Amino acid sequence: MQARFDSAISDLGRWRGMLAPLLADLRLRPPRRPMSELIKAMISGRTLDADSQAAYDAIVCRFVSIRQLACAAPDEIEAVIARVNYAPIKAEWMARTLRIIGRDRPDYRLEFLGGVPLAEALVYLEQLPGIRRKVAASVLNASTLRRSVFIVDTHVRRVLRRLRYVRRNADYCEASEAVTADLRDWSGEDLLLLHIAMKRLGQRHCHERAPDCRACPLRRECPGA
Repeated sequence: MQARFDSAISDLGRWRGMLAPLLADLRLRPPRRPMSELIKAMISGRTLDADSQAAYDAIVCRFVSIRQLACAAPDEIEAVIARVNYAPIKAEWMARTLRIIGRDRPDYRLEFLGGVPLAEALVYLEQLPGIRRKVAASVLNASTLRRSVFIVDTHVRRVLRRLRYVRRNADYCEASEAVTADLRDWSGEDLLLLHIAMKRLGQRHCHERAPDCRACPLRRECPGA
């Protein structure tokens, strides 16, 4: 078990170094507060980054506070985020989730998640409507909390599968837990940078269909190349 653990750390650390050129132009934006990151993450699934960012900006412009957004009807939210995929169901989930959080946390602040065990924080988020591991990990890692949990989206999971770091049918939760456990000593920001690097690899080279293996920085490491 220890040998596998050490090997996994070595692999991930080596891959991060090989992917460094993909981050050459990266300028990390100031992190959002946890609740703002929750809203952004909930509308991002299966949607281009530019469209989800535009939808998030529209929400911030339309609703002056989280409380006002929480009081909005799903169809009102849907009209604002219409550019994202699956807007009706995302609007419904958001309305229900904010109502639940409001009953538990009238100030709509999720900063308390930074002071509880990671497993407990994940359970709290994942019991909310429409929230699974990708969104939960985004709230905890990409926000001001910067907790050490790895975010796995469609692109990152595809990369990890092709590298055979996780099983071919591993889901988002399994992939996230594998990397989080193996890199338990990495900081939250280091894990975020690894996520961004692997996501960019998936977007630019490791496509679902017709991957551009010859241009991939990890081509000599990848059994699927």
